[in-house]
Amino acid sequence: MPELPEVETVKAGLLKKVKNRKILSCNVLWPGIIAYPDKETFIKNIANETINDITRRGKFIVFHLDNYFLISHLRMEGKYFIKEKDIPLNKHDHVIFDLDNDLRLIYNDTRKFGKMYLLKFDDTQNSPLTKLGKEPWDDTLNISYLKDKFNKNKAIKTMLLDQEIITGIGNIYADEILFLSHINPEKPAKSLTNKNLTDIIKYTREVLEKSIAKGGTTIHTYTSVDGITGLFQQELLVHGKASKPCPNCQTKIIKTTVNQRGTYYCPHCQK
Repeated sequence: MPELPEVETVKAGLLKKVKNRKILSCNVLWPGIIAYPDKETFIKNIANETINDITRRGKFIVFHLDNYFLISHLRMEGKYFIKEKDIPLNKHDHVIFDLDNDLRLIYNDTRKFGKMYLLKFDDTQNSPLTKLGKEPWDDTLNISYLKDKFNKNKAIKTMLLDQEIITGIGNIYADEILFLSHINPEKPAKSLTNKNLTDIIKYTREVLEKSIAKGGTTIHTYTSVDGITGLFQQELLVHGKASKPCPNCQTKIIKTTVNQRGTYYCPHCQK
């Protein structure tokens, strides 16, 4: 699943390609991707809307239109492409936006898990953004905030993946953050020290910033709008490195499962 750096990279690519373009019409070939409203209303309301800006909130891409927010979650395999109108559609092209420059913005999704919401600016009731936690670079993401949120005996890996606490962290980056913080992924969140919390904040920001600079991580099928794969997978220290030597101590990296998520860590460095 694309995490914050990958979504940020996709957002940046979309900004270059479609900002200030008008959506003339829309065709939805797989209605299940439209989470809100219904397909017919979505198609009707988005016609003749201009893409004035594109931002990111957590793992969501937010298109700022004239009268609506178009909120898009890529889920496992979602991608955006820009194509000329005369190029035949791919079987996994599910939502097609015809733009005012004879190009199409196409949402492609082999798994069909992605979701789109077309919402009035003041519609918080139907917005998937309402319950999201703090962005990693939010000034109020501090020790006090994490102490309040990490008040359970759940594994810290599970808590890092909770989008209502810190938004944007997924499985890959949680492993990397915990490795750099020298924290065992199964350690109860409630037991973390102030030093642990400080390190989590520090390395969350550091890891995500480095990944954004590298265009994200491509382990499975992620690509940007330009079809370019990310390069941060070359920088990963533990994720996907089962049985390989720890870069710090040479102990073999272990793969385990934490709350049904594949998890990689060094048993020597991460106590």
